[in-house]
Amino acid sequence: MVPDLLERLRQTGAVLDGHFALSSGLHSPGYVQCARLLQFPSDAEVCGAALAGLFRTGQPEAVLSPALGGIVIGHEVARALGVRALFAERQNGVLTLRRGFELVRGERVLVVEDVVTTGGSTRETIAVARNAGASVVGAGAIIDRSDGRNGLDVPFRALTTMALVTHRPEDCPLCASGLPVIKPGSRVKPA
Repeated sequence: MVPDLLERLRQTGAVLDGHFALSSGLHSPGYVQCARLLQFPSDAEVCGAALAGLFRTGQPEAVLSPALGGIVIGHEVARALGVRALFAERQNGVLTLRRGFELVRGERVLVVEDVVTTGGSTRETIAVARNAGASVVGAGAIIDRSDGRNGLDVPFRALTTMALVTHRPEDCPLCASGLPVIKPGSRVKPA
């Protein structure tokens, strides 16, 4: 694994406190902005190699990540595995392969994300791979915030888990207190 990963996340300012609207639509008093960690190439490389090590037995032939948060870590995992790195991005609100990226029918694909909370982006990325005819061998993330409730139907592994409270917007005590909501993610549903 990655020694002192949680401490390094804190040192780089990746762990934030406040009132956040997550990509899942849930609200939380905590947010992890992995980009703050991954901006340091040595940290990105170490995390990528560690995550790749958790999936070598699946023999992935490509790594597919959702844009935007999964691009850097997906690239580093692919580098460590010696395979291609691709990303899916939204076009007209739908996650899709663009920029000439293609998956070959039957190709063994590993889906890699920075943070998994509900698993929504990861499930969408898995669907992109399957719709292209690829075989998804697993999914990985730097941080698992799902508390085991990610709903993934493939083997899932993360470098660390982090329990951060989440609320549905209508039940959010931070909203009730009038604290303004911050939308830091790349894909956030309206609050």
